[in-house]
Amino acid sequence: MKIKIKNFIKFFIFFKFITITYNFIILKIARIKMANFPTIYGSIYIRNRGKILIGKNVTISSGKNYNIIGGDTRTSILVNKNSNLSLGDNVGISNSTILCYNSITIENNVLVGGSCKIYDTDFHSIDPIQRMNPYVNNIPDNNIKSFPVVIKSGAWIGGHCIILKGVTIGENSIIGAGSVVNKNIPANEIWGGAPAKFLKKVQ
Repeated sequence: MKIKIKNFIKFFIFFKFITITYNFIILKIARIKMANFPTIYGSIYIRNRGKILIGKNVTISSGKNYNIIGGDTRTSILVNKNSNLSLGDNVGISNSTILCYNSITIENNVLVGGSCKIYDTDFHSIDPIQRMNPYVNNIPDNNIKSFPVVIKSGAWIGGHCIILKGVTIGENSIIGAGSVVNKNIPANEIWGGAPAKFLKKVQ
């Protein structure tokens, strides 16, 4: 029994070492500027063609074993060419996706719950012909709207929320679980629903 426990501990330590090494290589390849190396639980996915800045004491959960409320996915960060992603100090992100075609700023002390999506782009044109051009005529869709997203200090984004392009979420505001945010939210307010609506002031 003792041998089995020792073998399990050795395997666990080896697995942790492999995961830490993998994340270190991924962050280095992605050319990320970091105040210090973030704490990452699991294996993160990053594709960076722009600029990514990570502040101090950032914690990221990434994988089905690291958050029971958002365990169906890992954390994925995709930053397009000429785009900027900034994560402030003491930010926590759990099994979520951030896709940046323009600019996404997450300020200090922000918590992003399990399985959230933060998008600063529509991905496709609303014009049906332009939207189908890449698939039918092999012509790029050049009419895709993208506007910056800003999540101010102290905000809390509940699990399974979707934050859409052009949105600013005010300081200390709370977004209820499962909400779709498509408009600016003032500071110190609680919003929820799809689309998100004002519920009450933060006490």
